[in-house]
Amino acid sequence: MPAKIPATVVTGFLGAGKTTLIRHMLQNAQGKRIALIINEFGDLGVDGEILKGCGDETCREEDVVELSNGCICCTVADDFIPTMEMLLARDPAPDHIVIETSGLALPQPLVRAFNWPQISTKVTVDGVVTVVDGKAVSEGRFAHNVAAVDAQRAQDENLDHETPLSELFDDQIACADLIVVNKSDLLGEDEASKLVDRLQAASRDGVQVVKAKMGALPVDVLLGQGIGAEDDLEDRHEVHHHHHDHENDDHHHEHDHDEFQSFVIERGEITDPAAFAEQLVEVIKAHDILRLKGFAAITGKPMRLTIQAVGPRIETYFDRPFKSGELRSTRLVVIGQAGLDQTAIQKALID
Repeated sequence: MPAKIPATVVTGFLGAGKTTLIRHMLQNAQGKRIALIINEFGDLGVDGEILKGCGDETCREEDVVELSNGCICCTVADDFIPTMEMLLARDPAPDHIVIETSGLALPQPLVRAFNWPQISTKVTVDGVVTVVDGKAVSEGRFAHNVAAVDAQRAQDENLDHETPLSELFDDQIACADLIVVNKSDLLGEDEASKLVDRLQAASRDGVQVVKAKMGALPVDVLLGQGIGAEDDLEDRHEVHHHHHDHENDDHHHEHDHDEFQSFVIERGEITDPAAFAEQLVEVIKAHDILRLKGFAAITGKPMRLTIQAVGPRIETYFDRPFKSGELRSTRLVVIGQAGLDQTAIQKALID
């Protein structure tokens, strides 16, 4: 019987750095052919676009699959299993599958799904990686911007668990085989060491806790753990039981979508990217924008600029060249609580 294909589950709250970690992994994949499942919410698929734009043969566009129907642990039967079957049927099959969950996903139900008969003989969970925002957790929060996490929760019509963030964090730690303390460069040495010790004490025996900056981890640390997590569910059980099994349940939850809003701003090329980044920070602060992400064209530059902001903390980098015939424009997604002055924000970012 052929060896099972290893799969790595990457979990963690919005803004912890999951996409950045995966992007770094792809850029240093050492020839591994990696397929990605991205649990993106909304219609714009920016996280998937960010990963497709890495420009490496190990992450071709057809190897990136986005599941945008809601929290992956709540849509196992409808979305996850069929997607896995599709990836496993490819010829040649991927060397490794990486699954980036939404920040609200409970990892245990997803790991449990690897025992479904449709996929159990073909794939195994190599390991569960939990990414935490080191600065936020050390300050007693579980995400850099809790309101942005709540906005993500409100957007998911399929979410069938209303787990408090503190309990969801406990479950993500309980299921982890590797805990990545990301943004460790924002912590003092003593502060970082205390957080590592605290997370080590809260996790199972044998779980590694590592510090990272910008999600930069060696691929052989991230992949190839060989855990077989689906056979080890007893030791990584949920600390809190809030997830409902709706495999045969037609019940639907109602969410109040009026508390949050999002819109897209489009403009032409940017002449000074550094000045534009400063402009973004000022607009984000002035209007209490929760999340901003998208792409920009810079005058005189052949590469597309990726922009991601959680609160006023902004990350920018060039991801890929513009394609022949592709419109050189700037497109940003703005997410915030209801009441954002869209006209004022648009004017501030276009002028």
